[in-house]
Amino acid sequence: MRVLHYLFVTVLAFFAASAAHADAPGAIGDGPHLAIRLVAESTTPTGGSTVTLALDTRPEPGWHGYWQNPGDAGFPAKLDWSLPKGATADAPVYPVPERLLVAGLMNYVFEKPYAPLVTLHVPAGLAAGTALPVKLHMSYLVCTQTVCVPESADLAIDLTVGTGAVTAETRARFDAWRRAIPKPIGSAATFQSANGALRIAVPYPAGAPLADAYFYPLSTGLVDYAAAQTITRDGDRIVIATKPGAGGSGALTGVLAIGGGQGLVVSAKPGAVAAASAAPTEAPANGALLAALIAFGGAMLGGLILNIMPCVFPILSLKALSLARGHLDERSARHEALAYTAGVVAVCVALGAIILGLRAGGSAVGWAFQLQDPRAIVVLLLLVVALSLNLGGLFEIPTPRFVNAAGGAGGAFMTGALAAFIATPCTGPFMGAALGAALVLPWYAALAVFAGLGIGLALPFLALGFVPGLRKLLPRPGAWMETFRRILSIPMWLTGIALAWVLGRQIGVNGLAAGMVAALAVALLLWWGGLRQRKGKPFGVAALIAILAVAGFSGASIARFHAAPAAVASVGEEAFSETKLAQLRAANRPVFAYFTADWCLTCKVNEKAAIETDATRAAFAKKNVAVLVGDWTNGDAALGRFIEAHNRAGVPLYLYYAPGAAEPQVLPQVLTSGMLAAL
Repeated sequence: MRVLHYLFVTVLAFFAASAAHADAPGAIGDGPHLAIRLVAESTTPTGGSTVTLALDTRPEPGWHGYWQNPGDAGFPAKLDWSLPKGATADAPVYPVPERLLVAGLMNYVFEKPYAPLVTLHVPAGLAAGTALPVKLHMSYLVCTQTVCVPESADLAIDLTVGTGAVTAETRARFDAWRRAIPKPIGSAATFQSANGALRIAVPYPAGAPLADAYFYPLSTGLVDYAAAQTITRDGDRIVIATKPGAGGSGALTGVLAIGGGQGLVVSAKPGAVAAASAAPTEAPANGALLAALIAFGGAMLGGLILNIMPCVFPILSLKALSLARGHLDERSARHEALAYTAGVVAVCVALGAIILGLRAGGSAVGWAFQLQDPRAIVVLLLLVVALSLNLGGLFEIPTPRFVNAAGGAGGAFMTGALAAFIATPCTGPFMGAALGAALVLPWYAALAVFAGLGIGLALPFLALGFVPGLRKLLPRPGAWMETFRRILSIPMWLTGIALAWVLGRQIGVNGLAAGMVAALAVALLLWWGGLRQRKGKPFGVAALIAILAVAGFSGASIARFHAAPAAVASVGEEAFSETKLAQLRAANRPVFAYFTADWCLTCKVNEKAAIETDATRAAFAKKNVAVLVGDWTNGDAALGRFIEAHNRAGVPLYLYYAPGAAEPQVLPQVLTSGMLAAL
């Protein structure tokens, strides 16, 4: 069947290639889609010794290579060595793979850089200086989620018999690759297949860490790859319950992933396996419900805090002032509060659904993903400029007929939707962990968490609408309200300035100038509409159409401007990469890694108040702490996957790697200089 699949995807690839644009990015003919290098730990191995070779493999974004057992589909790589006389090469050992379920077929793949390791045995009795040319012809399959392409690579490296010296940089790189290779468990496991059920018992200490456990079978036919697995800790063993495969016999071998990219090589013999008595480590229904409730509460609290952000506070204040005018009865006040809440929740749930949909399609997006696109930035900038001018009294927002038909509730709904939309640049305390949890919950629970964010954002106005005593605390209406409204335009203008700065950082000063021209055009049209309103006329359909045309044209054309050059990190900081992180950890240096974006208000406050202070820099310098900065402003996919791996839906994310620690310490989303110095 695997040969048939290989032939099928080969034909499919040729058809796809003929249909693809030759110059389109990622087109079939643009390969190779796996960049592979043959690297030796030592280029001067001694005679009679072994040397480790690495197949340093880097998939093109959107493509993946296959594990030694590709699963239900795919094809394992074939290695054809040409070695010096007497030299031999062992079979490659692979790191722990990832899972990719497509159309009910489970694939074991690598979407991120990986390095299978091969042990080369150098023949004994060779004189120093003897050349050892090593050549390798690889045939492999590389796929996206829609198309597969068979490729090949011819690799070579020239070794020379010598002292076996290894440079410090090379040793650190190979140590990092070795850490990703599964380790032998050292004890025999047992499996039992009966009555349509398969149980595997693996010896494992009760106190040892275990997270994101999964069993990747190497033996074929014994395990149903696509079937769900229940992992249960039962004393000093782990019990894996799943479905058996269609056939197969003999021992069952595979890799048990135990979290953090680590795995254990398991070899199980047939025997009796008692059912586990403990609860599964992968949360059952009650555990999932508890996780969803905790995430819901965190999202609601985070949404509540968003109300003090400069882009949301003016809108909330205006709605509060509308209640302070005292023209609403109890019933109308409640209706407006519910309508405002419905608008907020609708936008939050819609954004959450878009995020979940994009992630299901393979995109590494998170909260405020739209702010990684300059077209969304310029449209949001124009909206904020319009709101600032409205608060300043230049014009009154014209209300569409369908909103008027719904009465005050219609306007409240639109106001709530607007508040939620312009709140998206912010990620406040409690939000990061909650939204990160939402991305690993079932879709219905995840949408409930996004709804919790909306409820938290709407909670102050909801309370004002339903608690008359709170409305009585509001000051009496008067002329001061117009003055206060003008004052509220200041934080909204500050929001506009921040968006303009982000736009300039993304597409340079020319793009920023284009955005400012669009903002001026919108301001002139709003002034014209406001002038008509002051004469007792309607705002004007022509002005509205012209404003929409300016917004549409500027949004569509702004992307043609080139991105600004990458910002240079501050003194003592380096740009984040997983390779650099691995090198620093291999050198046993403490590492502080933080992930930020220009549109993230919380990030910028933390950087100025805690990270970029003299006290923090002095503390880090004293202990030789390396600082790595991951800039997610433009939505770098590799950073997105790394952030997701630490259960976050977006930035900020702060990690501290102590020397020798297996896992990083995840720091709070609000930092202080003292907190960092204490690390």
